[in-house]
Amino acid sequence: YAKFFKTIEMKTRQSVLCFVTVIEARQLVGLNMDPVVCVEIGDEKKYTSMKESTNCPYYNEVCSFLIKDCNIVLLQFLKDSKFFHVFFFTFTEHQFFHKWATLCDPDDITAGCKGYVKCDIAVVAKGDTIKTPHKANETDEDDIEGNLLLPEDVPAERQWARFYVKIYRAEGLPKMNTSIMANVKKAFIGENKDLVDPYVQVQFAGQKGKTSIQKSSYEPIWNEQIVFTEQFPPLCRRMKVQIRDSDKVNDVAIGTHFIDLQKIANDGDKGFLPTLGPAWANMYGSTRSYTLMDEYQDLNEGLGEGVSFRARLLISLSVEILDTSSPEVMKTNFTLKLLENYMINYKEMASSNATGKIEEFFLFGCFLEATMIDRKIGDKPINFEVTIGKIYGSYHDEEVDDGGDMTSVSTTPPMKPVITDRNYFHLPYFERKPCIYIKSWWQDQRRRLYNANIMDRIADKLENIGQQAKNMRSQVKKSNVKDKIKLAQNFLHKLRFLSDEPQHSVPDIYIWMISNNKRIAYARVPSKDILFSSVDEETGKDCGKVQTIFFKLPGKKSFGPAGWTVQAKTELYLWLGLNRQRKDYLSGLPNGFEENKAVKGPGIHSSPPISLMYTMKQIFQLRVHMYQARSLFAADSTGLSDPFARVFFSTHSQVTEVLNETLCPTWDQLLVFDNVELYGEAGELRDDPPIIVIEIYDQDTVGKADFMGRTFAKPITKMSDEHYGPPRFPPQLEYYQIYRGNGTAGEMLAAFELLQIGPAGKADLPPIDGPSDFDRGPILPVPIGIRPVLSKYRIEVLFWGLRDLKRVNLAQVDRPRVDIECAGKGVQSALIQNYKKNPNFSTLVKWFEVDLPENELLHPPLNIRVVDCRAFGRYTLVGSNAVTSLRKFIYRPSDKSVSNWSDMGVYAEIKAGGKGKKKRKKGEEVEEEELDESMLDWWSKYFASIETLKDVRDVEIVKLFYMYQKIMWQIMFLPQMYNRELEYEFDTFEGWLHTFNLYRGKCSDDADVEQNAADEDRLIGKFKGSLCIYKVPASDDVSREMGFDSNMGMFQNIPHNDPINVLVRVYVVRATELHPADINGKADPYIAIKLGKTEIKDKENYISKQLNPVFGKSFDIEATLPMDSTLTVSIYDWDLVGTDDLIGETKIDLENRFYSKHRATCGLSTSYSIHGYNVWRDPMKPTQILAKLCKDGKIDPPQYGPGGRVKVANRTDEHLALAVLNRWDDMPRIGCKLVPEHVETRSLLNPDKPGMEQGRIELWVDMFPKDMPAPGPAIDISPRKPKKFELRVIVWNTDEVVLEDDDIFTGEKSSDIFVRGWLKGQQEDKQDTDVHYHSLTGEGNFNWRFIYPFDYLQAEEKIVISKKESMFSWDETEYKIPARLNLQVWDADHFSADDFLGAIELDLNRFPRGAKTAKQCSIDMVINEQDMPMVNIFKQKRIKGWWPFVARDENDELEITGKVEAELQLLTGEEAEKSPVGEGRNEPDPLEKPNRPDTTFLWFLSPLKAIRHLICNQYKWLVIKIVLALMLLAIIALFLYSMPGYMAKKLLGV
Repeated sequence: YAKFFKTIEMKTRQSVLCFVTVIEARQLVGLNMDPVVCVEIGDEKKYTSMKESTNCPYYNEVCSFLIKDCNIVLLQFLKDSKFFHVFFFTFTEHQFFHKWATLCDPDDITAGCKGYVKCDIAVVAKGDTIKTPHKANETDEDDIEGNLLLPEDVPAERQWARFYVKIYRAEGLPKMNTSIMANVKKAFIGENKDLVDPYVQVQFAGQKGKTSIQKSSYEPIWNEQIVFTEQFPPLCRRMKVQIRDSDKVNDVAIGTHFIDLQKIANDGDKGFLPTLGPAWANMYGSTRSYTLMDEYQDLNEGLGEGVSFRARLLISLSVEILDTSSPEVMKTNFTLKLLENYMINYKEMASSNATGKIEEFFLFGCFLEATMIDRKIGDKPINFEVTIGKIYGSYHDEEVDDGGDMTSVSTTPPMKPVITDRNYFHLPYFERKPCIYIKSWWQDQRRRLYNANIMDRIADKLENIGQQAKNMRSQVKKSNVKDKIKLAQNFLHKLRFLSDEPQHSVPDIYIWMISNNKRIAYARVPSKDILFSSVDEETGKDCGKVQTIFFKLPGKKSFGPAGWTVQAKTELYLWLGLNRQRKDYLSGLPNGFEENKAVKGPGIHSSPPISLMYTMKQIFQLRVHMYQARSLFAADSTGLSDPFARVFFSTHSQVTEVLNETLCPTWDQLLVFDNVELYGEAGELRDDPPIIVIEIYDQDTVGKADFMGRTFAKPITKMSDEHYGPPRFPPQLEYYQIYRGNGTAGEMLAAFELLQIGPAGKADLPPIDGPSDFDRGPILPVPIGIRPVLSKYRIEVLFWGLRDLKRVNLAQVDRPRVDIECAGKGVQSALIQNYKKNPNFSTLVKWFEVDLPENELLHPPLNIRVVDCRAFGRYTLVGSNAVTSLRKFIYRPSDKSVSNWSDMGVYAEIKAGGKGKKKRKKGEEVEEEELDESMLDWWSKYFASIETLKDVRDVEIVKLFYMYQKIMWQIMFLPQMYNRELEYEFDTFEGWLHTFNLYRGKCSDDADVEQNAADEDRLIGKFKGSLCIYKVPASDDVSREMGFDSNMGMFQNIPHNDPINVLVRVYVVRATELHPADINGKADPYIAIKLGKTEIKDKENYISKQLNPVFGKSFDIEATLPMDSTLTVSIYDWDLVGTDDLIGETKIDLENRFYSKHRATCGLSTSYSIHGYNVWRDPMKPTQILAKLCKDGKIDPPQYGPGGRVKVANRTDEHLALAVLNRWDDMPRIGCKLVPEHVETRSLLNPDKPGMEQGRIELWVDMFPKDMPAPGPAIDISPRKPKKFELRVIVWNTDEVVLEDDDIFTGEKSSDIFVRGWLKGQQEDKQDTDVHYHSLTGEGNFNWRFIYPFDYLQAEEKIVISKKESMFSWDETEYKIPARLNLQVWDADHFSADDFLGAIELDLNRFPRGAKTAKQCSIDMVINEQDMPMVNIFKQKRIKGWWPFVARDENDELEITGKVEAELQLLTGEEAEKSPVGEGRNEPDPLEKPNRPDTTFLWFLSPLKAIRHLICNQYKWLVIKIVLALMLLAIIALFLYSMPGYMAKKLLGV
């Protein structure tokens, strides 16, 4: 249960891009729908196109959103413009790929699943990239139940549940004078009603419930219940509970509390559903004193950390799983729907003991020190106030008095601050320390807090063990320690989670600093951290201890540079426990004090003190050894700073000297704090000395210094009776992380020692032994025993060139120079006379010697500064870079164990592999089928590279893999696919030539060091060069190996940096997941390439309305390095009107690739061919490349001796040399991996949206020097054209079709059957058979032919359709849709709409083989098609059989509604032209008319025939009977008519 409550955690509030790709939908409930998918995030909605007459629509459309907060996404499903399916979910990762979202109806909890939508979802923040997931095969993706869009371990079928939130009562509400008229009424009439009308509002999973309003009550009682109906487990983690004040104008929040369902549930074997309380929920927010315009109102809404107690609410939560089959559930759900906001009243009184027995608690605090008070408030008296819940001091409602032996004192006496330095003040407490104590009454829930403290202590120990394990990583197995540390971190996370108790009743403690009766800053202390217990493990970590507390500004003021300034620093002692346990509440204080109590008389022994008078104090000297800092914050517009450090200890402060224009200052300064008075016993101060605060500032000539960062340290303490020596003394220099707000801002290297001054005074202190060669006046350097041991090093600098320099002060850089500085020494490059003409330096290598620490970790940074030499001797700073770590530039001699490297080598052998033969039975031998390479092209290699063997759908590649297993070397033809930039695979191509970014401008305030380093706005240019650092004098091995040219030093055998002409050939394969640029959610992308002054825009070949365009283009550009060293490949959106919009671009440094040892000029193929689709691209043959590498590495050339030469099947020395090149990384000393034939994937970025990926582009770049032989023509990578096919479907018969109509004469069941068919995506090309009227058995005879011509891409298994989206579209849009045939059976009606009876969809690439007879045809062919034999029409070409029609019944289950006998035949376009046929039963090649029974005619078209059929066939015997009866009646009538006359005649004798 706890595993699926995860959300995306954003470090800062920033914009993110959300991409939702709706691929298709399946199993939608309904008949013959026209479905549309709507994606809704927040208030923004986007729709897909509408698909007609289908329950399985295919979309493959992208909806993108630019949002600031992305936790909940609402997918809505539409039918006929009416929402009827809704699905909620919370992101669990940054990306979902090919997941099926379950559709359900929240208004009908008994309905179950309404269908599935297959989609991809990705959220991209600044700096993120969309990862390309591993593609599962199509069978796995079609497994809907096993691939649902649900967090981990969430069942596919979730039950419905009710969440019962019971609201009992509230107390401690603040005064809410929200109505001005009420104040006027109170003033004139004298009414004294409580001016608050509270009610409770609960929000959960998009639903909202409210209690009734309690008029004029500060202690309202509701006893009501709010019920939410939601699926369980829910996909919403928190429930928001608010107490609000009802007002006629605008309701305002009094306080907010969040119930985290993860913390009140357990999914283990002994787990339980979310259960809470009844428990008191403490609410925090703005200050309790009312103001008309509350500037901290956002805190009451739950936005930010509360600064005061607001109220507490007695609530409970329980969950009940529903039985949807019960009629009561349906009835109750109907009631809930009628009631507004899903709320019903529920009168229930909570038991007075349900929340615990009320106990008397005692809180004691002592302020031992108050320093670092901001100078803005230092001119007025200051005091501190401590509150717990609604128990306040004199600046709130009233003091609490128990009427007996104790009065609560919650404020310290006001005191005038004293100046510490120009920035901070301190309160002169000295030996008198003010105290506070508060008595309060709360429910006793200590056991819960005790358990939380126990787990906290376990977690602290585990964290320490984990830190030690990280430090010992080098001593244990690498494979083992990583898993163990990860396991420990997971366990630590779980402990921290469990220690956060959601049901504690004691509110947190707030400490306010008040100046002139105005609240300035606050600190918040959790009550569990200072809670006392007689068991040590249960005691809070800060209970009875002196802790350092920093005060901060309330609300939004605490963010940004203004809030980073410390408002006050206090040394505070706190103790919280039951009043009856307070006998030892002073035991944790430093010893040596006397109590000063306010109560006189008999109760003095039980009364707490109001202050402590310390009679014991110690005198110390603090020595602060400030050596250096690195990677500091750039506070000036030049991109540098003028840093100095201010050190605070107790009431003392000192500063270092200011070092101008550097981000890596080396102060090398000792700060001595004399006569530091600390109160308490010496032993306590030795074990736990006060902390030291170090703040780094930037000195400005005008205005105050800018804050750059802060760090903390504890000194190593030496008592007067201890020896000053190893192992503790002298202290070692350590790095301390500097923080600026929540981000990092550099590191500081320093050491701190606190030395007690004994009875003999300072004479007993160890002497300060500074270096003798330093002469810095009053500034003391770091002593010899502490400062690093220095050695003489030589730093050689390779000055290659400068690149991409921007304007400085509106002027272009013309004559730049690079200055290198390290540890006070440096060197300057040669001056570039004309930057535009040639940005490279004329002198490549220079060096200087410097003293550096022997410990490499203590090496100072190296500063690179670029200046522009302008007229009249002016030098303007262009940009700078600080190389903080020099370890990778230190020269390390090669391993002497490989002394015989010249005798070693790489050997290659190519075994003969002729064409084999397969043996058949009876000794018959049949030669294998010849491999037709003409059917293969570059795209065959491409698709085979990006798919696994199972995923290969390309028929040609399948043949290559399976049919020719004895020539598997051809598989090695495949290019290497890189899912990221090529630079990341080859160490940014910085073997000997490194790129140093130059920065200028002030750093961003809300970014850390890494983010500022990636800030494009500060990037002013690049310096290309390298460094080599080694001790002097150099060893003889260095001179022997490398000392060929003394002018080049360690940089031997590097090429010259003169301009060189190259041919750059850029292959652009495709782009993926582009950010939409048009209002229709699509883009019209085209390629633009820029290199130097050459710019190519392929605007004419834009691809209409595509976010995943396939370009397949190559471009040739002539360039000159280094002037044209940056290649920019951009994707633009074509617009009919106006300028085209930039979607994204990527930049490639061609120079580093050109000179790289990895040989990135042209990727090495794994085979050598002189023709065909795998032709060798490089103008240099493998033997020439290998010979050049050997020559550059100064080793013997390759030897092709008789034993090594192999010539089999046209294999020559080229193949042998290529085999060696592919293993060149095995070569000792000079070997490295060479860039293979590849396709790299690069991120597209937009300068207007920095750091946010706008899509990806796949490409590769070849470079050919113009002084070499010309390369061959570019490889043809143009996109494959779809092949024309024609699908002929003959519908012969149907059987067992459901009977829909009732006969008007006889009432018999019948149907007027016809069959409809179309290819997916071509609904407008629907074709219908004629109607088989009056079928009484479901049998229909048609002999009807459908003809569907289509364009098909075999490699992608997609039908290609080009059509205009609407009549207003400028051009056609290309769609790629799966090849699926839809067949439907209908009942024809003449005076109403036709009735849909059933349908079947056949994937032409994989569908079940048709049954031979109608009896063998069953619904299993649809439901269990994975168990059926499958066929591919593109291989089978022709197939005939019976397939079932299916539809969903009233219970939403599939049932068979008919069977169809059909014949499918697939022909290519050429074959179709040679043997044409007619549609239906038309010429040419007409089909015979079906032999239908006589009942299959339309009665009103042939009335006489209908009468004859009615009389002769249907009612023959009935008509005979009626005729006989009529004749009999006529005879009788005639008899009766004639008998009277006849009898009269007889009687009369007439």
